[in-house]
Amino acid sequence: MVAVLNCVRWFMRPARVTYTIVKRHSKLDLRSLPVQMILSFVALVLLTAAAAGLPAIWLIRDQLERQAWAQVEQGSHAAQALYAARQNEIENLAILTAQRPTLRRLLAQGEQAALSAYLHTLQAGAGLDLVLVCNGEQRLVAQAGGVVSESQDEALCIAEMPTDFHVIAAGSAFRAWLLSAHSIVSDESANPLGTVIVGIVLDDAFAAQMRAETGLGHALLVGGQPVASSLADDLTSRQWLRSAALGDDALQGTFELGGRPYYAIQLPLGEPGVAFEVARAMADVVATRQRLAWTLTGSVLIVAVVSSLLGALLARQISRPLAHLARAAAVLSEGDLASPLTVEPRVREVALVAQAMEGARADLQRTLAALRREKAWADHLLEAVVEGIVTLDRHGHITFFSHGAERITGWKRDQVMGHLCDQVFRLVETDEPFTLLIPAPGRRRKIAVELRDGRQAILAVTGARLLPPGGGDAWVALVFRDVSEEEAVHRVLGHFLANVSHEFRTPLSALAASAELLVDQASDLSEAELQELLTSLHLGVLGLQTLVDNLLESASIEAGHFRVSPRPSHVGEIIAGAIRTMQPLLDKYGQRLVVELPAAIPVVRADPRRTAQVLVNLISNASKYGPDEAEIAIGVTVRDGWVRVTVADRGPGIPEEHRNDLFRRFVQPETAHDKAQYGVGLGLSVVRAIIEAHSGQVGVNDRSGDGSIFWFTLPVVSEQ
Repeated sequence: MVAVLNCVRWFMRPARVTYTIVKRHSKLDLRSLPVQMILSFVALVLLTAAAAGLPAIWLIRDQLERQAWAQVEQGSHAAQALYAARQNEIENLAILTAQRPTLRRLLAQGEQAALSAYLHTLQAGAGLDLVLVCNGEQRLVAQAGGVVSESQDEALCIAEMPTDFHVIAAGSAFRAWLLSAHSIVSDESANPLGTVIVGIVLDDAFAAQMRAETGLGHALLVGGQPVASSLADDLTSRQWLRSAALGDDALQGTFELGGRPYYAIQLPLGEPGVAFEVARAMADVVATRQRLAWTLTGSVLIVAVVSSLLGALLARQISRPLAHLARAAAVLSEGDLASPLTVEPRVREVALVAQAMEGARADLQRTLAALRREKAWADHLLEAVVEGIVTLDRHGHITFFSHGAERITGWKRDQVMGHLCDQVFRLVETDEPFTLLIPAPGRRRKIAVELRDGRQAILAVTGARLLPPGGGDAWVALVFRDVSEEEAVHRVLGHFLANVSHEFRTPLSALAASAELLVDQASDLSEAELQELLTSLHLGVLGLQTLVDNLLESASIEAGHFRVSPRPSHVGEIIAGAIRTMQPLLDKYGQRLVVELPAAIPVVRADPRRTAQVLVNLISNASKYGPDEAEIAIGVTVRDGWVRVTVADRGPGIPEEHRNDLFRRFVQPETAHDKAQYGVGLGLSVVRAIIEAHSGQVGVNDRSGDGSIFWFTLPVVSEQ
């Protein structure tokens, strides 16, 4: 029935096509000849297909099903014959085994071990799964193979065992056997010596063999449950679609297994409840049936389409000029003004309409081209302006948002159009609306706002008023630019000049006082006092030298002229030079310097002078921010081709939130230590520039207890 319904659907497709054509040309009268021709052709094709195709499909379906059932019945008869042949074969094997002289001799002499070995040889040669020998007292003497357990093998000797099919329990399941028994008679006496029992198990391998011989799927059933099957899927999961009793416990029907349908016949076998089943897959039958149905359907469909097209061609001859004109109008409505109207009407009125439309298309194309050029020029000007431009209506809603405004604020035009400007421009540290701070026309005001990504910026905003072309309320135009960096530069320069002035004034004042004291009272001063004044002079000169070096290095870095000259250098010599420079400063505050070097002092590829400058800056900071009488530790370690130099102090430490900016220019660590000075904020930035020029790294960590550990790395040349 599915194939029939599919055929009906295919037959109705020409009708749908025809209906679409008629609908498109709805201006035509349905009583006109072209429309009636199309409908007549389609109706005739559909009636012919229904009269000839549906009975043919039904007959083909019935014939294929009859052939499939005939194959299943032939397979069941063949299976019955094969089972009978296997019974005769097992019975003959039982007779031949019982008549073997060696078997009778070994049984009579009671040689159980030799008899067991002999039975295994017989089992392998005859292809049997079981060979049992019972004595005259119905006790098991020897065996090759087994049923399930020793107790069940003993039971076979007691039971009467005709040649037949038997079901033997195997735990919670069952196994089917084909067994045959025959008496063993001695040549000297008519009394039987015992009984021999032979058999084969009817398992999945046996079912596969039956399938190979019959060409159909095969299964053995006990109580309706499968014990052997040649099908890949589990028979217990099958679902019967229909079934019918044939008499004598035979059953015929169809079932579905693993999503595939089967024809099946069940016939009894041996003991009650034992049956075999042959099954044939319906997939090829269904495929053949569908293939034939689709072939017939396709043929009818081709005829229907050809007939419908003939009718449609006749109908289109009448409406073709109007259809072309309608398509041209649709192209114009979609905005395509470049394609000219190529209508070739055969009716005078349609020709006049086509000419008028072509003239209107050309005029409209020229007008739109001029408008596009003007708009492109205006957009180009707006994009070239780096400042942001925003227009607001009288309610404060955004009506225009330039590309410069997008770059400055981070907002996209689609995200802000129609929104209140107070929602886009949020003021910093105040809840006042942005509209209250909009400057008057021609005025300029700096306003701190929060950008889309959460950053804060200072915008220089200029206001103006615009009158829309259509009249109405005036709009507000805002032109703004980000002056955050300029403001930051002004603040940094002011702070820098103040710090530089302080840094120069303090040592110069000390130098002037010491020099004046030496000039006026040198002859009256003791040796200790002279040494103290000279030390003060030396420290002042050292501080000024360090400050000047940092200023020069910073200026060189800013100008892009900073260079280093790496060469093989001893780490110990670099550290010793820096210590000699900084020792007077350490002695002044009673600070102790501890140096830990490895046994093999490494050689690094570095610029000795600039590397010593790095150590001088780090030791100077450790002394400045560390307490008096404290210890400053310098350590050197070597790992993976790099030397790591550390300078550890006992200062107040560096807060985690300030470490990322610590090595930038004009940044000083925040500390409340008494000896902390303003500082210019250039030393650590110079340290980072020198180390990174050597391809090394620099950083700071916490020190156990109190203080910080500043470290940097240099590449190793060799280890000595």
